[in-house]
Amino acid sequence: MINAMVASSGLFFIEFLHFFGSLSLLYGRFVKDALTPPFYSDLLVDQIYQIGVKSIPLVFITALSTGMVITLQFGFGLEKFGGKLYVPKIVALSIIRELGPVFTSLMIAGRVGAGIASEVGSMKVTQQLDAIRALGTSEIKRIVVPRILALIITLPLLTAFANTFGILSGVVVGSSELGLDPTFFIAKVLQTVQIGDYVVGIAKTFFFALFIGLVGCYYGMNVTEGTRGVGIATTKSVVAGSILIVISDFFLTKLFWVFEK
Repeated sequence: MINAMVASSGLFFIEFLHFFGSLSLLYGRFVKDALTPPFYSDLLVDQIYQIGVKSIPLVFITALSTGMVITLQFGFGLEKFGGKLYVPKIVALSIIRELGPVFTSLMIAGRVGAGIASEVGSMKVTQQLDAIRALGTSEIKRIVVPRILALIITLPLLTAFANTFGILSGVVVGSSELGLDPTFFIAKVLQTVQIGDYVVGIAKTFFFALFIGLVGCYYGMNVTEGTRGVGIATTKSVVAGSILIVISDFFLTKLFWVFEK
């Protein structure tokens, strides 16, 4: 049994190294092709629409729910200790620095990351990637670059959108459920949130966008079991992307705190 555990741990470690090694190589190819002509702006615009505009309803619902829930939870919790007046400050900082960027990125990882993996995987299974290479064009430039760049452009904008409506939903709940004056709520938010807080939250999303795009494209381009493999790649893409977002959020938060001191 011990030998089996050791063998399993060793296999996991090897797969772990292979995953990050392959992801690093894909990132290198992405940077190289993104900086060299030709540039397919039409593909980029299409991906911005598919990834950004079509994700707005999902992000809107998530932001409203997040703002309402945490306002209610903090309000009822702090009311026991006479700290209800601190709710606007806590809600604003929580959304701006953490919940807005992370929840938005997780929703995009579920919707867009899965979509990228399934779409690219289907192209791999139907040999469309081979056809692109046969025509003398880089599949990285036509497939990977537009999707990752679109994520890098749209995810910060979606996060800013989510931050705004998350706080506004908090204002509504604070007024209707906690008896806080909306003017007081907004004044405390503006008084508490500094430009640095907003920059930190938005800056995280550039890393999250890169993780979502790279992971989705990597699993899609490495489908090996036909249509069944596409489903497996889609699942792995969502799981791996979400894990990378959650883990990297801790290190990014710590890193930004060091710079802010």
